[in-house]
Amino acid sequence: MSSDFSPAFIDFEASSLDLIASYPIEVGICMPDGALHSWLIQPHVLWQDWSESAETIHGISRQRLLQEGMPVSEVAQQLNKLLPEQVFCDAWTFDSFWLHRLFRAAGEVPAFQLESISMLLDPGQVRHWSGIRQQVIAELGLPMHRAANDALILHKTWERVICRGEAAVQ
Repeated sequence: MSSDFSPAFIDFEASSLDLIASYPIEVGICMPDGALHSWLIQPHVLWQDWSESAETIHGISRQRLLQEGMPVSEVAQQLNKLLPEQVFCDAWTFDSFWLHRLFRAAGEVPAFQLESISMLLDPGQVRHWSGIRQQVIAELGLPMHRAANDALILHKTWERVICRGEAAVQ
């Protein structure tokens, strides 16, 4: 992957980790230039799943979503407007499930393709990813399990993994 390529990243927070009942409650994106966007998502009328333990992790209450969240259709439209053709995530199984649940509830179709970040990395970069990610988390000092912060962590880790690979080549 050339150093002039810079991907967009996406991250979801969800009502739980139940891959049948859960739904997205927050989505954050980090654009190729590092710009961040995030939205709290108002639960669709059919979305009733809620995990107290998940709420403890992300710190977002269902009441807050009902009061401050944006309707699913607006969130889907914003994502389609802002994101390039491909966007990358670090938990494809979960993120693709929540992405499709969001767009299905909105009656929209994603204008972009969701891919795993592993598609961007060679085996050496995959080996270094976790350690570099931990360094980035420590340096940024941001609260984790908030969608925009987690998307920024992906962006910064990507930059460092790629720069590290180039330094090794020289």
